[in-house]
Amino acid sequence: MVVAMIFLILMSLFAISAFKSSTGNLRIIGNMQARQEAIAVAQQAIEQTLSSFLFTTSPETVAATPLLVDIDGNGSNDYTANLNPQPNCYRTKVIKTTELNPSLPADLACLKSSVVQQGGLDIIDAAADAGNSLCANSEWNVGAAVTDQRTGTKVAVHQGVAVRVLETDAANLCL
Repeated sequence: MVVAMIFLILMSLFAISAFKSSTGNLRIIGNMQARQEAIAVAQQAIEQTLSSFLFTTSPETVAATPLLVDIDGNGSNDYTANLNPQPNCYRTKVIKTTELNPSLPADLACLKSSVVQQGGLDIIDAAADAGNSLCANSEWNVGAAVTDQRTGTKVAVHQGVAVRVLETDAANLCL
């Protein structure tokens, strides 16, 4: 009888240990799932920002609207993504005419006239502008911060992107 009681106590301890171990693993998996969902929401916010026509002209307007996502389809928002910090341009570089391919429509729009350069006007930086096209590459940092009030998950994702803009707008975009 005593031996049976000892075995019963040992079996109970093994069962309790297995239960605690499995619930710990479930918590780890749940945390990993919440993190992956938050990263997906942050990436969705960045993609939505990059596809906006206001992205390069008014980044503060794009950053002012948070993205609310219902990941499980139950009708309530699970995650909130904010563009924090707002998208910022950190560098521009004028594209040289020799770097463009006239057979591509996007490049053709950037070409200057080879006949008329200054149209008889004296321009102070004409020598520095020689060979420049009408376009410039601007480089941006776009970041999204995601929070989930239910699980306490917080994730930040940053992505760099280069965007072709008019050379005259490049100076205004990157201050």
